[in-house]
Amino acid sequence: MFKPLIFYIGLRYTRAKRRTQFISFITLTSVFGIALGVTALITVLSVMNGFEAELRERILGMTSHATVTGLNGQLDNWPEAEAKIKNQPHVEGVAPFISGQVMINADRRVSGTMLNGILPDYENKVSKVGANMVEGRLSDLTAGSYNIVLGAELANYLGVIVGDKITVISPQINSTPAGILPRMRRFTVTGLFKVGMYEYDRNMALIHLDDAAKLYRMDTAVSGLRIKLDEIFNAPRITRELASEFYGEYVVSDWTQAHSNFFRAVQTEKRVMFIILLLIVAVAAFNIVSTLVMVVTDKRGDIAILKTQGLTSRAVMGIFVVLGTIIGVTGTAIGTLGGITLALNASTIVRKIETFFQVNFLPADVYYISELPSKLVLTDVYAIAGMAFLLSLLATLYPAWQAAKVNPAEVLRYE
Repeated sequence: MFKPLIFYIGLRYTRAKRRTQFISFITLTSVFGIALGVTALITVLSVMNGFEAELRERILGMTSHATVTGLNGQLDNWPEAEAKIKNQPHVEGVAPFISGQVMINADRRVSGTMLNGILPDYENKVSKVGANMVEGRLSDLTAGSYNIVLGAELANYLGVIVGDKITVISPQINSTPAGILPRMRRFTVTGLFKVGMYEYDRNMALIHLDDAAKLYRMDTAVSGLRIKLDEIFNAPRITRELASEFYGEYVVSDWTQAHSNFFRAVQTEKRVMFIILLLIVAVAAFNIVSTLVMVVTDKRGDIAILKTQGLTSRAVMGIFVVLGTIIGVTGTAIGTLGGITLALNASTIVRKIETFFQVNFLPADVYYISELPSKLVLTDVYAIAGMAFLLSLLATLYPAWQAAKVNPAEVLRYE
C-alpha cells in the first residue's frame, strides 16, 4: 500500500522502541491530557446549556413573555387593552393579573409570599401553571369563593393540605374603632402546584382575579396584562413594535428586561468557564512541545541520515508536524467521544453517584433546579474540537522548526 513518506515516518515515530519508552509515556500523557480537557469542556458546557434552557423554560412557564401596564402602574380598562393587543401579530395569548405581596398565616406558621390574582381560563393561555398542578385544579378558583392555590413548597412550609384554611394578610389597612389594622381574609386551600423551581414553589400563591381586586381594593382595574408570544427570542423586537403601536397608552416590557441580569450572569459564567477549561486543553496541548523536543533530540541521527538521502528541511518539519498532529487528533477524538457520552448521560450518572454515596449535590432549597440537566449543542462540540486541534497544531511548530535546523555534518561527525 502506498503511503506518503512524511506521513509514514511521522506515524512510525509514534511507536516506541525499548530505549524510548519514556518518550512514549510522555506522548500518552499528552494524549490523555487533551482528551481529559476536551471531555471536561464539552460536559461542563452541556450542563450549563442545560441549566440555562431549563431555567428559561421554567421561568417563562410562570412569567410572561411580555407585560403591558398602564402609565400609572395599572390598567383601568383591561378588556379594551386585551382586545387591541390580542389582534397584534405574534401574540398568542393575553391574560390579566393582579399582583402584590402578602403575609400568609396558618396556625403558628407565617410566610411572606407573592399573591397573584388570575382568571383560570385566561391563565392557561400564557403560563404552564395549570399543567403543573399536583393537587386540585386551577378552575377551582372561582369569583367570590376565596379559594387559593399554593406552591407545593409553600404549603409544605406552612404545614397545610388541600381543604385547610389560611389567613391572608394584605398591606392594605382598615380603619376601625380599635385602630388601624391590616386587611385580612380567610382562604381555603383548593390546590397545589409544583413547577420545579424553588423560587415559585416556595414564594407564590394564586387566587381569582375578582377576589384579588377586593383584597387590594382595585375595583375593576388590574396590575397589567401578561402576553404570550409565538417566539420568545423575538420578544425584544415584538415588544418594541407593540410599544410604538401603543405609544402614550400603555407601558410594554419583555422577559429579557425583567430577567436580564440573571440570564446575563449565566452567559458570563459560561464564557468564564469555557476560558478556564480551555486552559486545561492548552496546557495539555503544549505538553506536545516537550514531547516533540525529546523526540527531535532522540532522532537527530535519523534526521541527519534522511537529509543526506535528499529529504528537505521542509519535509523534516512536516514529519514532526504530522507526529504532533496525530497526538492532538487522537486526544481530541477520544475527548470528544468521552464528552458527548458524559453529556448525554450526565443526569443518570449524577443520580447514581448521589444514590451510592447518599449525598445531594443540588438541594432544592438552595438551587433553582434540583436535578442536573444537560443539553448537548453540536456547535459547541465543533468549536471545542476545533480549538483543541488548533492548539495541538500550533504546539508542533517550534519542535518541527528545530528539527528542520539539524545540520547533518555536525550530527554525523560524532556518530
